[in-house]
Amino acid sequence: MRVGIHVDQLFFRAPGGIGTYIRELLPALAKADPSVELVAFHARFPGTPGEPWLRELRVEEIPAGIRVLYPGWNLLGRPPLPEPLRALDLVHATNPAAIPPAGPGQRLVVTVHDLAFLRFPGLFPRTWRALYRTGLWAAVRRARAILVPSRHTAEDLLERTRARPERIHVVPLAASLERGAREPERVLERLKVPRPYVLFVGTLEPRKNLVRLVRAYRRAAAEGVPHALVLAGPLGWHHQRLHRELTLRGPGQVVLTGALPPADLDALYRGADLFVYPSLYEGFGLPVLEAMARGVPTIASATSSIPEVAGDAAVLVDPRSVRELARAIAEVLADRDLAERLAMRGRARAVRFSWDETARGTLRAYRAALGGEGRG
Repeated sequence: MRVGIHVDQLFFRAPGGIGTYIRELLPALAKADPSVELVAFHARFPGTPGEPWLRELRVEEIPAGIRVLYPGWNLLGRPPLPEPLRALDLVHATNPAAIPPAGPGQRLVVTVHDLAFLRFPGLFPRTWRALYRTGLWAAVRRARAILVPSRHTAEDLLERTRARPERIHVVPLAASLERGAREPERVLERLKVPRPYVLFVGTLEPRKNLVRLVRAYRRAAAEGVPHALVLAGPLGWHHQRLHRELTLRGPGQVVLTGALPPADLDALYRGADLFVYPSLYEGFGLPVLEAMARGVPTIASATSSIPEVAGDAAVLVDPRSVRELARAIAEVLADRDLAERLAMRGRARAVRFSWDETARGTLRAYRAALGGEGRG
């Protein structure tokens, strides 16, 4: 089996969860079945990603930028992929913003991480919203297999599109950040993060619901919670409202770290007393697993796919309720027994997910796409 995998997200300034997906999936696929020939391909970008495993693969660059390729691929199925890529058995589009055209006799597989661009269209820039919409319709029409990370996303897809149920494959993701062994104190000192603190990790964009998180944190701080709030992650689109909220005076201290390398992020997780993930909508929710894997007590949204990931290992709240979120923050920080129970359950929950299993599920979907209509 010869598979071309689209890796453009690795070149983006903020690769986000899709970048993590690509970064973890390709090495896991190579490990799961060394007989599969993997070819990474990408549009024209300046620079080269620093992924060591990428040097082990054949890499093909398409001589055009994304402004030309993505709309043409989604709407017209043009331009065709270069001949070396058309000769492969299967093409895997790793997100629905760009659906490369399959060549004659070639099969297309698409990963749809979530349908946030349909659920919350106002939270996305117009150009990207249009790309995601046209790409999704192209995926539903052309793909022989559609991978989704959760049953919730599968249900969303069936509800909002004409996707064929037998072509949808639920393939969960896994924690991706390697756990370090050193004490986090030096990292915290360098980042000017005061202890104790509550942590959020993710791209700073409206879907992550950070304005409400800041308001809830300040309400908890006003009631005596001594912790700082640390928002760790790169700036995303429409982040200005968060910055306006942060200019308002209020109790407590909010620290923005910006994008961080993996070792620093791991140290932040391990040093936190509490992890809070109040996202309005997720197709999976990787940071929840990252925190639980380290035994960090976790509060998360009771919406979309997050309960599938968290199970009973997190306190689940209505993300639109500042009051409920503030109450949960105060309760977990005040109740040591509750925090220890959450830590224990979180570790046990996180080990149920692995990238090896993600790779095996992906390979099953590939074989289904090549061999017929059956579910992988």
